[in-house]
Amino acid sequence: MIYYLALGSNEGDRNENMNKAVEELRALGDVRKVSTFYETKPWGYAEQAYFLNGAVELESSLEPKELLRAVKGIEQRLGRREVFRWGPRVIDIDILLCFDGDKEVSYEDEELTIPHKYLCERNFYLVCLKDLGIKEVCGKNVEDLIRENGKREISQG
Repeated sequence: MIYYLALGSNEGDRNENMNKAVEELRALGDVRKVSTFYETKPWGYAEQAYFLNGAVELESSLEPKELLRAVKGIEQRLGRREVFRWGPRVIDIDILLCFDGDKEVSYEDEELTIPHKYLCERNFYLVCLKDLGIKEVCGKNVEDLIRENGKREISQG
């Protein structure tokens, strides 16, 4: 399976946290590509430090739930502690997309939704996926979604 994972950090040495996460992901499969890391405003809860965000293309034999458990383990090993929803964190790893060959895989249960439920709303996901060569998500062109979200953010004031 080919997974696209988002990485985010806004506590401590953000760049080091992101690079450590990439290294930890190598134990789960073949890290085929890593996007540029971007500094972004926090989403959901604004009163916190800016994030460093990036994405990884990972080829792995793990099933979606196995991968979720594995990335949650990485987050804990790197020092993540749950404070509150969308709060500050040393590292956050989200599963955005999954492909079996060239077929997109959907998955949903109480813990995990693939494609990620906020994928099309968050430019920090979309820009990183664009870096990794993803051209379409949510049935729309990634560049079009980025423009639409930018307009939405501006109109919200």
